[in-house]
Order: sequence, then structure tokens, then C-alpha cells
Amino acid sequence: MTHAPKALLAIYDLDRTITSMPTWSPFLLFAARRLRPARLALLPALLGPAAARAIGIVDRDRLKELMHAIMLGPSLSPHSLESVAEAFADWFVRDHIRPGARAQLAVDKQEGRRCVIATAAHRFYAAPIARRLGTDDLIATEAMRGPAGEILPRLGGPNCYGPAKQALIAAWFAQSGLDRASTHIRFYSDHATDEPTFNWVDQPVAVNPHRKLRARAASRHWQVADWGTP
Repeated sequence: MTHAPKALLAIYDLDRTITSMPTWSPFLLFAARRLRPARLALLPALLGPAAARAIGIVDRDRLKELMHAIMLGPSLSPHSLESVAEAFADWFVRDHIRPGARAQLAVDKQEGRRCVIATAAHRFYAAPIARRLGTDDLIATEAMRGPAGEILPRLGGPNCYGPAKQALIAAWFAQSGLDRASTHIRFYSDHATDEPTFNWVDQPVAVNPHRKLRARAASRHWQVADWGTP
């Protein structure tokens, strides 16, 4: 006899899954214009770290830290960053959310699913986006904090990306008191780097997938969805 799951969960990647474009570079530019306008002159300095990343001298985590330091400086007060993050979320949720993402969130909520965003985006700007979308929980990259609570460019933990994302989801899942055996998990992402999470869940959904993920979805018989563009 098959028993219905006791809990229903829907986990969403953010960048290019819910959103139609990445969030990190747009946030840095948005925040720099409002908090550190003089640093916009340093935009060409981003080419060095980007090139170093392309040839493997720095990893994705270090690139994120360097971009943060160049555009926003060595530290920011939580209050100033919070106000900018709220304004950024207003703009981004208004103009850059895929219509299908809004529709699927409504469906998942109607089914009684707990809706979670799991993203490599920093919590300090992903949280207001998640609130505006009405999700229940957020798993995100954390920034290191200074002694007075100031936000620093260094990461305060794992970058929530690839295998680290799956590990962070599993840790959050355990802390939430959920039982894996009796929880049905649906997961949405646009990118093959989320394969560890696709393999961990019950229902993988490839959303607007790039070529590699589309091929992987076809070979693994995963659902493919087109959520359109705003």
C-alpha cells in the first residue's frame, strides 16, 4: 500500500530560473550607484578578476568577493545596504520575474507545498526578493560580518552553488525537522550545475534549460518547462 507524503516541498533556484537575468552584477551596479557612486569608475577593474576566473586562477567564490570589494568597498552598514536591497527588489520583482515562475509558485502554494528559494545570491538582497514573491524560506549565500555587524566582501560560509547548494539544502531540511522519506520534493533550476540537487529530489524540473541541462533532462526523463520572459 502506497502512503501519501506527509509534507510537500517546492525548491526554486533564483537566477535565470525565477528571474529572467542574473542578479549579482545588476545588484552591484544598482547598489554602487546609490552608495558608492565614485566606485563606478572602477568598473574596468572587474575585467581582471573576470579574466582570472576564465583561466582558472581564481574560483567562483573568490570572484564574487573581488567584485563585491571593487564595487562596494571594504564594508557597508547593514542599514544602508538594507534600504538599497529593498529598492533593488522592488525593481527586480516588478520587471525581471518570469511569468511562469509566478504561475508555478501559485500552483505549488495551492497544492500546500512549502516554497523555498535556494540560491547562490547573497541573502542580504535575495531575502527582500523572496519576501515579495511570497516564498516561505530562503537558503542563500551568507556574507561575512564585521565586529559591529557591518557587511564585508568575504563570504561567511559556502557559496550556495553546485554541490554546496545541495549540502546546504540538506542541512536546512534536517534543521527544519522534515523527514526525507515522507516528504515529496519538487525542484526547479535552469542549470546543470544543480545536478546534485536534481538527483536528490523526487521531481526535477528543468526550467528554460541551457543546452547541457536540456540534454541531461532528455536522457534522465526529467520534466522541462518554459516559463517565458517578462
